[in-house]
Amino acid sequence: MSRVEQPSRRTLLAAAVAAAAVAGGAIPAAAQSAPSAGGGADPDRAGTRPVDYHAWTTYGDWRSGTVRGARPVAGARPGVVLGAPAGTTEYTDPHTGTTAAWEYATWTSPVHRLTVPATEVIASWNAHTPAGTWIQVELKGAYSDGTDTPWYVMGRWAAGDGERDIRRTSVDDQSDGKSSVWTDTLSLDDASTGLRLVSYRLRLTLHRRPGTRTTPTVWRLGAMGSDVPDRFTVPASAPGHAGELRVPRYSQEIHKGQYPQYDNGGEAWCSPTSSQMIIEYWGGRLTEKQLAWVDPSYADPQVCHAARYTYDYQYAGCGNWPFNAAYAATFEGLQGVVTRLGSLTDLETLIAAGIPAITSQSFLEEELTGSGYGTSGHLMTVIGFTADGDVIANDPASDDNDAVRRVYRRREWENIWLRTKRYNASGKVVSGTGGVCYLYFPAHPSPRQRKALAAVGVR
Repeated sequence: MSRVEQPSRRTLLAAAVAAAAVAGGAIPAAAQSAPSAGGGADPDRAGTRPVDYHAWTTYGDWRSGTVRGARPVAGARPGVVLGAPAGTTEYTDPHTGTTAAWEYATWTSPVHRLTVPATEVIASWNAHTPAGTWIQVELKGAYSDGTDTPWYVMGRWAAGDGERDIRRTSVDDQSDGKSSVWTDTLSLDDASTGLRLVSYRLRLTLHRRPGTRTTPTVWRLGAMGSDVPDRFTVPASAPGHAGELRVPRYSQEIHKGQYPQYDNGGEAWCSPTSSQMIIEYWGGRLTEKQLAWVDPSYADPQVCHAARYTYDYQYAGCGNWPFNAAYAATFEGLQGVVTRLGSLTDLETLIAAGIPAITSQSFLEEELTGSGYGTSGHLMTVIGFTADGDVIANDPASDDNDAVRRVYRRREWENIWLRTKRYNASGKVVSGTGGVCYLYFPAHPSPRQRKALAAVGVR
């Protein structure tokens, strides 16, 4: 995100939702739970965590779905692949104008009933898509009034962007008069009516070039539903774990003007820069061959690579949340999810288990002491907490790599991350990001990591 307070494309797309909600006294925004220490009861123990993340990952999970040409596979990392194609379809890529035939197969999940009737749902996935293959993820929800949404496209995704690949893309203009898809987020149009999404199914379509045996493989497919009372401030949590993880530091700002075809260059690359930091924390590395396309005079070419391979050609940016998680999972031994957390206590639980997190927040410069900028949407990496409970973050909106490590005041940071309403630079009420985060972690977490992830609702 730019370091000045200006509307992001995500903000502009959601403007109609926010305007309707403000008029009705509620914004169908992100969910968060009350802090588990110093600000109320533990949301998990009280059974009130307003976030439901659910995923299909095991061989049993994949066997529970309905298949048309798809085939579950067992092994160290179970998944689903394209077996005998269900048929052939044509797809015209709106970003290249190319029409091509593709063999396809589908896997459809069982109905997942949300433990939290939701105002928003965000899908995410982990997959391997060799050249000449791609996947489409769709979601069909059930409303609390007994009706259903259409099958919404939540993403058309390929890891690559070569001649044999489609351009990864979100799909605009999807709405049924009750809900709409804003890039990567399915949102109710007016949450003040009391309407909610009570369940959903996911449908996965795997594609490959006709006559080949190549197949995509999907290892994780899930979605996060959430609902939360709207608020400008959140209760303060009490400091808990103190410690800091050794996460690489990369600045997006040193890439200003580089590869402007990817969202005007590095000043807008907070999301892929944050992703690359955590990928490398877990040992993910790019080869010289993979980086050969980058101008050799550019520092940190891996950041340029991350921007290119998270880029959403419809959104025209690198900040598509599921596309970043999917990019992380292209590195061997990693998986990634998009979810929401409820407090800094959740982050402390993860940090204590060695798991950093990428968080999304928006704020005016004066709301975050030491930031030096304001933003309507920005990603940074939380890597630890001081003894006083302040947040240690790798903030890519820094002048150079040495300046990336920041310490932000706990109370300020917690509020700008978790709130669902805020005032922008013009004094207008707009939505906040409400605890959104990306979590990247090993494909086979340690027992301690599994326990920490389960504590924040990720399995």
